[in-house]
Amino acid sequence: MSQQQPTSSAPPTTPLGRALDQNEMVQDTVAQSADELLVINTVLKKKIPEHVQTDDLAKALEKGSELEGRIQESAENLAQVNELLGQEIAERADLERELAVTKAALANVKDQRAEQ
Repeated sequence: MSQQQPTSSAPPTTPLGRALDQNEMVQDTVAQSADELLVINTVLKKKIPEHVQTDDLAKALEKGSELEGRIQESAENLAQVNELLGQEIAERADLERELAVTKAALANVKDQRAEQ
């Protein structure tokens, strides 16, 4: 199992950027876990004859399938959260740039008034 590097464009030095990077790593881990559980369940269902898949064993196989679905759904939910975080980070960076420009313009106006 290899961990993918975060794909965000957010600067990891910001708290939101670090949160997004961490979320992306968790998302990868959850998705990999869902894939591994799918393989395990598939192998178990193929290797264990159906006439043996009764009572507790059948319930365990069913619970494994349900768990696989919940894990996959969680990975998809994390992907949506990561997308929203990425959008928020981009919007925040734009606003910070606009604020810096506005501050610089205000400083210029103050300087010009001070010279008069």
